[in-house]
Amino acid sequence: MSHFDVAIIGSGPAGASAAYQLAEQGVSTVLIEKELLPRYKTCGGGFVYRGRRRLPFDISEVVEREFMQIRLYFEHESMMLTTKREVPVISMVMRDDFDSFIIKKAKEKGVVIKDGHKLTGITFGDMPVLHTNQGDIKAKMIIAADGALSPTAKMAGWKETRTLIPALEYEVEVGAEDFERLSKEVRFDVDTIPYGYAWSFPKKNHLSLGVASARKVRIDLKAHYRKYLDKLGIQEVISEKAHGFQIPVAPRTDGFYRNKVFLIGDAAGFADPITAEGISNALLSGEMVVEAIVRAKLDPDTAGALYESKLEEELLPEIHTGVSVSKWFYSQRKIRNFLMKRYGDYFISAMTDVFIGERSYPKDLMKSLKRKVRELV
Repeated sequence: MSHFDVAIIGSGPAGASAAYQLAEQGVSTVLIEKELLPRYKTCGGGFVYRGRRRLPFDISEVVEREFMQIRLYFEHESMMLTTKREVPVISMVMRDDFDSFIIKKAKEKGVVIKDGHKLTGITFGDMPVLHTNQGDIKAKMIIAADGALSPTAKMAGWKETRTLIPALEYEVEVGAEDFERLSKEVRFDVDTIPYGYAWSFPKKNHLSLGVASARKVRIDLKAHYRKYLDKLGIQEVISEKAHGFQIPVAPRTDGFYRNKVFLIGDAAGFADPITAEGISNALLSGEMVVEAIVRAKLDPDTAGALYESKLEEELLPEIHTGVSVSKWFYSQRKIRNFLMKRYGDYFISAMTDVFIGERSYPKDLMKSLKRKVRELV
């Protein structure tokens, strides 16, 4: 049976980059993935700059397109909000290529890759044993980076306390005329779906289109997607592949470490509550775990305490602010649109600053809002 300091379940950007950073620190690490690599991952593939700048290496070779601005449209309103930056606000990637690139970097650092290894159970103890369909693996600590469904979290005893919202994403090949027209902008269309938005992400030679509701409601996503095709004026769909998924937009309420298991990314519920973008906070939480493990000199419980303390201090207050803003933004439509018409330029500029990592959501929401109202008045 092979032994490692850390076993990471899930080979997405958070898991693979955490593996890379651990190996750089001399920590023996195994990356366990249930699928055979490379594999397709359901995701719009819009990678914001605040996540891109966190990676310790250049990813240009797997970026299909870059956009220095995003555009925000509102249903039944004539306004469009946008602002430009000197860096790529959003980079378009295909997740199979993107994830494979980071995995390759981790492997070069000495990370052992176990793909096609489905986790079937964990025996907890002084040295946990991970049971897979291809044999057992021992590790001092486990990082669960296995996404919104996270079987690892269930095996370690977590109950479901996150808020999961429904989303539907299509990889769509359209006619040349439609693609030429729609490939020039990244757009978000607020209220195109009840309590949510639709998106259009141009890739190298096709579009990633999707719809998501910010509320956990019963909704016909396919019907709203079809309406969005009409809204975009798409005349010809050559091919389309649908992928339904859930996005956790509110974090767990019962901790992020137990039984020598750390939760990061979607397994923890760290997606941005307003935009539902998950990669950048997943990368950040992976960094925090690595830092905690190294500082704790591989003592699991000390690392767990350090990790949860760091989350409480830095990431969780911002996410809780995002939850509050999201509830207001998607439910108070009339008031929001009135404010957007008056202060939309400030709003889109602030959101773009969040996207590029120049600012974050305020930790003390009410204090920040009162100050901003005074400034605007």
